[in-house]
Amino acid sequence: MVVAGNELRPQRAVIRSSTGNWALQSALDRRGLGPVAGVDEAGRGACAGPLVVASCVLRPGDARKLEGLTDSKLLTELARERMYDLVLARAVDFAVIVIPAAEVDRIGVHVANIEGMRRAVAQLTTHPGYVLVDGFKVPGLTAPSTAVIKGDQVAACVAAASVLAKVTRDRIMTELHAELPRYGFDVHKGYCTAEHTAALNEHGPTAEHRWSYVNVAAAGRSHNMCPPHEVARRVVQNGASPEVGVPGSRRGGTRVR
Repeated sequence: MVVAGNELRPQRAVIRSSTGNWALQSALDRRGLGPVAGVDEAGRGACAGPLVVASCVLRPGDARKLEGLTDSKLLTELARERMYDLVLARAVDFAVIVIPAAEVDRIGVHVANIEGMRRAVAQLTTHPGYVLVDGFKVPGLTAPSTAVIKGDQVAACVAAASVLAKVTRDRIMTELHAELPRYGFDVHKGYCTAEHTAALNEHGPTAEHRWSYVNVAAAGRSHNMCPPHEVARRVVQNGASPEVGVPGSRRGGTRVR
């Protein structure tokens, strides 16, 4: 402890810039605050498909084994897939949470993200001593935590969580393309690209779209479609088919992984 005036304060962890994006995790480990878990999400900005949140605990000193680990968005698809396999093989522990579009609609994307991060940390079998979260603070975690701006570039464990979340989500969207090929989910992964917008306007949204989003709701109205929750209500009241007006609604807008 350090005495400052009449106050006792914990010693500051020394961060060695020479260790790159392992510096923050290494500093926390040296101060006895490990294991350090990183948490990140994929799909927050998409208007279709699930929100995927991952947590990951890496082995201290594994930087050479995971050389090239960084923000998943900065990696090529091939490099991401390779790093995904490496992280799975080398990680001390990890958890991946898939939150379906219907749940995002029900509680809102930010709340879904926060709850997903809590669940991702809670599902780790190795209880972390400290948690690094990409971008913003998450209350209610089971360990002390801090928000790290651009955490997926700054902290290796957050980068690892980023890779797990993105690859998982990309694979889900590729599977969705096989079921709903006219939307091009394999290319844009549910984000609001010009191609996706054109398909959305031409064919209307599916149950895999986030109907709480303005562009999806507008496309649904232009095709006289009802949101999945409204279709479900009509099924209960009138015995109508859940397939009516919502492509892909046979699954009720949910995915379970």
